[in-house]
Amino acid sequence: MERIAFQLRIKAGKTEEYDEAHRHVWPELLRELESFGVSEYSIFRRNQQLFLYMHVADYDELTKRLEASDVNLRWQETMAPLFEPVPDLRPGESQAMMTEVFFMRGSAKTSGRNAREEGQ
Repeated sequence: MERIAFQLRIKAGKTEEYDEAHRHVWPELLRELESFGVSEYSIFRRNQQLFLYMHVADYDELTKRLEASDVNLRWQETMAPLFEPVPDLRPGESQAMMTEVFFMRGSAKTSGRNAREEGQ
């Protein structure tokens, strides 16, 4: 399983619209992502900055399948007006891919919990 992370950036004044869209992600898109090998997908936002993180069987294969997916293409067309370029994109990148520099696998006892959930 691959852990993939990247950054995107929302246009000024579009954060509420972005958040609202993600409260209502199309069920058919979610089913397709899962059928394409995505087992977990999180999006974190700080102001306009987005950090996206996913677990996927094969990211290159996912990318190919999403590029051919009518559901994904319609979602991307809907979301495109909300984005602006990430400042440090490399040539050819549409999203700022991140390199993993550290990973800690939690124990079954602590997996899926954080300090806030534990009241700390």
